[in-house]
Amino acid sequence: MTGFHEDLDSIRGMLVTLAAHVTEAIPRATEALVENNLELAQNVIAGDDVLDLLSVQIEERCYSLIALQGPMGSDMRRIVTAMKINGEYERSGDLAVNICKGVRRSYGMSLTPTLRGLITSMSEEAVRLTRLSIDAYAEGHVGLAAALADIDDRLDDLQSDFIEAIFAAAASKELSIQETVQLALIARYYERIGDHAVNIGERVQYMVTGESPEAIGAARADDGSISDDDIARLIEPGDEAD
Repeated sequence: MTGFHEDLDSIRGMLVTLAAHVTEAIPRATEALVENNLELAQNVIAGDDVLDLLSVQIEERCYSLIALQGPMGSDMRRIVTAMKINGEYERSGDLAVNICKGVRRSYGMSLTPTLRGLITSMSEEAVRLTRLSIDAYAEGHVGLAAALADIDDRLDDLQSDFIEAIFAAAASKELSIQETVQLALIARYYERIGDHAVNIGERVQYMVTGESPEAIGAARADDGSISDDDIARLIEPGDEAD
C-alpha cells in the first residue's frame, strides 16, 4: 500500500494548493470591491478556471484511488474526506467570484469608511478561517478542527454588524435599495466562506475519529435532544415560509 499512501499525500498537497488559491482570491475580490476595480474583479473571475481545473484533478485522483486500490477503514475515510474538502474549497472559490460579480453589478457605488472597514474585516476573517481549516486537515489536528466553529463566530458577528451598517446607510440615503441588497448578498458570501471552513473542520474530525457530522446529528435526534416538533418543522413547510 506504499503507492496508495504516496498518492494520498499527493492529493493532500493538491488540496493545500487549492486552499492557497482560495486564500489569494478572497482578498483580491475584496480589493476589487472596496476600490471599485472592475479589471481586478474580472481577473479574479477568470482565475476561477484554475481553481476548477485543480478541483477536477483532485476529484479524479480520488476516484482513481478508490477504483484501483479498494481502500477500507481509515484509508477510505481519508479519501472521502479529501473529496468533501475539495468541494468545500471549490465552493469558497465560487463565493470569491460572486463577490467580484457583485462589483460589476454595483459599479460606481460609494462606500463609507465604516462599510469599507467592515468588508475588510470580514475578508480577513474569511481568509483566516480558510487557512486554519487547511492547517487542521494537513496536520490531522482534531482540536483545531473542532475550534473552527467557535472561531467562525467572529465572522458571524461582523456580518451582523455590516448588515446593520448598510441598513443605516440606506435609511440616510447613502445607499440605494439596489446597492443595499447587493451588499447584503456580498456579506452572505463572506459568511458562507466561513461556513465552508467549519464544514472542513467537521470532515477532519470524521477523518481522524470516524464520527461523521451526520452521525452525530442522528445521535442527538435518537437520544431525544431534538424533539418531534423540531423534526416536524424540518420536514414540513412552516407558516413563516409564506
